[in-house]
Amino acid sequence: MSHTPSRSSFPEMIMKKRDGGQLSADEIQDFIDGVTSENMQKSQIGAMLMAIWQKGMVPEETMELTKRMMMSGEVFTWPKEWVMVDKHSTGGVGDKISLILAPALAACGCKVPMISGRGLGHTGGTLDKLESIPGFKINLTSDKIKQTLQDVGCCIVGQTDALVPADRTLYALRDITSTVDSVPLITASIISKKAAETLNALVLDVKCGKAALCKDQKDAQILAKSLVTVGNSLGIKTGAVLTRMDAPIGRCVGHTLEVYESLECLKGRGPDDLRNLVITLGGCLLHMSGQSATLADGKKAISDVLMNKKALQKFQAMLEAQGVNAEISQALCSEKAEYFKYLQPAEYQTEFMAQDEGTVLSLDGMVLADVLHKLGAGRSKAGEKINHRVGAELLVGLGQPIKKGQAWIRIHHDDAELSSQQQHELEGALNIGSAASYQDSPRVIEFLLPN
Repeated sequence: MSHTPSRSSFPEMIMKKRDGGQLSADEIQDFIDGVTSENMQKSQIGAMLMAIWQKGMVPEETMELTKRMMMSGEVFTWPKEWVMVDKHSTGGVGDKISLILAPALAACGCKVPMISGRGLGHTGGTLDKLESIPGFKINLTSDKIKQTLQDVGCCIVGQTDALVPADRTLYALRDITSTVDSVPLITASIISKKAAETLNALVLDVKCGKAALCKDQKDAQILAKSLVTVGNSLGIKTGAVLTRMDAPIGRCVGHTLEVYESLECLKGRGPDDLRNLVITLGGCLLHMSGQSATLADGKKAISDVLMNKKALQKFQAMLEAQGVNAEISQALCSEKAEYFKYLQPAEYQTEFMAQDEGTVLSLDGMVLADVLHKLGAGRSKAGEKINHRVGAELLVGLGQPIKKGQAWIRIHHDDAELSSQQQHELEGALNIGSAASYQDSPRVIEFLLPN
């Protein structure tokens, strides 16, 4: 498949894009071949990423880049009767939806070959969260993925070496070259992996707000339209849901704590906003893939498998299929689980008290993510180790009354003390005011679903 770039040299291609030119299909093929064959130097790839970030791409370029990335490695094939679905989120704070949604969809009869990523920028990665469960293996062979889908119905894995190798290189370099927030690069990265999964339906959770890549709704709409257009043009029924990302999702942030909260949701408990997002996104997929007649029917089906514990059973089976000892998986999935007997707790817990009394008007998820990142929950460069134990529990919710001196957050950390800067930042993340000035903002803003 690979061919030696003959039409243009790498510096010429970089210059053309830097100066705002449109890359041809052949040039994009040369770029992707250069990335996968390692004929292109890392500095040249970084320069091309920056040129794309600065000048953007027209839809044809984005489409071509996505297709070439998809074809840079293996493309899955499945039995015809399988209904293949997946979801992708553009990343948020406390976004643990995948851990709950994949088994819920499997419990509804779908197959979910969820290929996930590690933390990128300030957002936590689904794989990092699952690796806080002792024994969980994210690297499965293609055969093992197929076997797990046959037996369980879902798996959550890292990219195999053979799957979209071009993206693995670009994904790591985007993080360290500050080119994460580019619409063409985000689109190509997400859709190339999902297209290689050979899906019937895909839903995209496009976040907007303070703690999202897209800070405002207009930017989120542009990204959602790009993703939906490219997905549908590659033959996947693709829809998007725009969701608000200012305050964290649920009450827990941080890898181990988010696993604990996901398990609570799978047991029919847990925070309403988390549960509602799972039900909404799952309902979209069931409807788009023809598994339910209406969106409302799809939402009800997802709600039912959370309440009757069928999704929990699938989660337990997935854990065991992916290397977790049966004793641990059973203990975690039991009704009265002693979570922190099996999930590692942090050494210290520090609670912060409210400085005023009134109503919780807002909680700044971005501030929280930044502090936790510095405490070891995130990466500054690709391949860095992270601390799964670091995290935060919100002890109050939006719109709730709060008293002066009441604990509003509990930080789980392994450094003996938080710095005065970190304490100051955290105190600024909580906004208290009068009940009259509280505005309830629903998480779901807009649907962009195919007809």
